[in-house]
Amino acid sequence: MDTASPPPASPSVSVLPDRVPSIDADALRGLAGSARWPQVLDVRRAPAHDASPERIAGALRCAPDRLADAPVWLDPSREIVCVCVHGHEVSRDAASALRARGFRARMLAGGIEAWRAAGGALRRADAPLEIPAEGGSTWVTRAGPKVDRIACPWLVRRFVDPRARFVYLPEAEVLSFAARTGAIAFDLPGGAITHDGERCSFDTLCEAAGLQDAALSRLAPVVRGADTDRHGLAPEAAGLLALSLGLSRLHADDDAAMLEAAMPMYDALYAWSRDARHASHRWQPGAAR
Repeated sequence: MDTASPPPASPSVSVLPDRVPSIDADALRGLAGSARWPQVLDVRRAPAHDASPERIAGALRCAPDRLADAPVWLDPSREIVCVCVHGHEVSRDAASALRARGFRARMLAGGIEAWRAAGGALRRADAPLEIPAEGGSTWVTRAGPKVDRIACPWLVRRFVDPRARFVYLPEAEVLSFAARTGAIAFDLPGGAITHDGERCSFDTLCEAAGLQDAALSRLAPVVRGADTDRHGLAPEAAGLLALSLGLSRLHADDDAAMLEAAMPMYDALYAWSRDARHASHRWQPGAAR
């Protein structure tokens, strides 16, 4: 009987001798800042994790001896990538244990050391912004978002806490909601994250979260210019403002819907900042004749 041949393996994925798939740091870095980012679990043993000055931005912490608890808060529909120091037995065993529970799990080849060498986004371990280890923080801000109140949630979801949720309320209710629920208030006076001089909330959030990433540093002036009407800071700022104002009109009665609609826009801006800022598009039909 004829059988279908298996599909060719992706060049970014390898399978170790013990059958635990792996992904290399460059391939994982290419997924950062987008909806394609998997559930990245930092499974380093406690001594190595606690002594390290850095974390992978967008990763969730799960000590290897707590893997039995992970299925409670992991999303079974999304892929998992386990990360240890060098990509040896710790992440291999963690991925294997999760696969045995039915999760699509693989390990990061070379571990966090390979991620660092590839220039992947990092978070300082001593950053002042505290997020629950397994994620799931709540953030609250003013209703009617335009730039900062969309850019900040994008930054949180992609690089700080993938499981975060966001609440938009009338300005007079924001701080009381934060005090009552423990939510993090942002982009308003008195909030934990807000404007500081000429810096917008996106800037202060990057600093508070301890984010270290060249692409985010290049993206920050675009957001700042759009949010503070200083388009001379970056030529892309005017375009970001135009798109943000257009989205706010399309979703005038649903701030949550606007956030979801704008997420791909910021994903694209980040991809441009990381990989395409020197590319151009100058097709001239007349020259082709």
